[in-house]
Amino acid sequence: MSAGTLVIGLGGMLASLALLIWLAYRGWSVLLLAPLCAMLAALISGEPVLAHWTQTFMSSTGRFLAQFFPLFLLGSLFGKLMEDSGSVDAVARLMIDKLGTRHALVAVVLGGALVTYGGVSLFVAFFVLAPMAQALFRSADIPRRLMPAAIMLGTATFTMSALPGTPALQNAIPMPFFGTTPFAAPGLGVIASLVMAGFGLWWLGRAAAAARRNGEGFVEPDNGGADDEERGKSSLVRERASLAQAFDPAEIGGAAVPDHGGPPSPFVALAPLVVVVAMNFVMNVVVFPRIDASYLAEPRWGSTTLSAVAGVWGVSVALALGIIVLVALNRGRLGALRESVDAGANASVLPVLSVGSLVGYGAVIAALPAFEAVRDWVLGIGGGPLVSLAVATNLLAGLTGSASGGLTIALDALGGTYMELAAQHGIDPALLHRVAVMSSGTLDSLPHNGAVVTLLAVCGSTHRESYRDLVVVSIVGALIALAVVIVLGSLFGSF
Repeated sequence: MSAGTLVIGLGGMLASLALLIWLAYRGWSVLLLAPLCAMLAALISGEPVLAHWTQTFMSSTGRFLAQFFPLFLLGSLFGKLMEDSGSVDAVARLMIDKLGTRHALVAVVLGGALVTYGGVSLFVAFFVLAPMAQALFRSADIPRRLMPAAIMLGTATFTMSALPGTPALQNAIPMPFFGTTPFAAPGLGVIASLVMAGFGLWWLGRAAAAARRNGEGFVEPDNGGADDEERGKSSLVRERASLAQAFDPAEIGGAAVPDHGGPPSPFVALAPLVVVVAMNFVMNVVVFPRIDASYLAEPRWGSTTLSAVAGVWGVSVALALGIIVLVALNRGRLGALRESVDAGANASVLPVLSVGSLVGYGAVIAALPAFEAVRDWVLGIGGGPLVSLAVATNLLAGLTGSASGGLTIALDALGGTYMELAAQHGIDPALLHRVAVMSSGTLDSLPHNGAVVTLLAVCGSTHRESYRDLVVVSIVGALIALAVVIVLGSLFGSF
């Protein structure tokens, strides 16, 4: 490839990515943006546009849907039923009641961590935790500007990318690429979780103490009369939220919790979460290693292996059983069960297609001749495969404003290459898995991230008021934990 052709190809890739980011930030649908920007890059590179549209873009998007739609569907349904049954509310209140005003920050963080680690959608947790955090911060006279950071720390940091077994989408994406399970590198995941949680709580406590010394306390929000549901249904928040996670704001609201039956007890509220976590562990650690799945090598099953599908199977079974237990324990509280099920199922479609479109975009970019130069640059980063994988995933997650989108683009383009490097350097694929997942949950929290935009809207706050503290707990803390994992993994391997 000549230097001129390389420059033109790289320019086309950067122009298409810049256009994708800018228009997505302004609220345009990624379902349309991703293929258009991919075809723009192909056109500038002199590649056959229609062939990339049908053979590259659609094929890659279809493979993503085939792999991960069960997780989107079951995860969305589980979150909706947890919300409509009052279970998420009950869990959050339990943490607040037990810890009280004196430990308001810890109560909010642990409440968010508990529900999201149990499989509840990140955004469902946002909408449930925000009013409770507001009441708790008001009682403790903690500045309202710290609410988004406290909620983000509990819902979108260690429970999303580090805790072993988390059913978060990010933790599932590397499994088909690396043949791993949700419990990849459990010891490193626990250490990273402690670093993230400890650093974040230290920072929030420090900020609250400084505010107290300066005479700053809780100030009521001025939201012009808009309530949480109205803010959540705005078209801009809807589009950004669907880009960032397996969530559609239609998941919020909908079927009402009936008056009879009362709120669920802590046991009833926690039971489905425990089932999801426990069954995920049992399926991946106990059941699958003991079954004969040699039949998967047959062409009619896609000539695959158990290791390539076990992770998705385990999370799917865990969520399905969690749904069954949830409905059985809360049937009297789910007076509009069919409406709740319909809303949860329908809310899974927009997110899976949005993320799938980003995967298709990444596949087209990776197929362009100029991408070889980008791949060589990434692989040439000093520090070895773990560092280059972390840098590549960080950059893509930051640019797209999406942890799941950036991770899928990175692994779709470079996953096979990193598996080869892992074999050459004696690196356990489980370590690659944990580094990749944690890397996706760092720079994704830049200002244009859908989770950030939605959380600030739900809390009635602004970037100017709250973003500094949110950056420290969700980006700085995550980067410190990632560095710890890379160092420990390089010295001692995966554990």
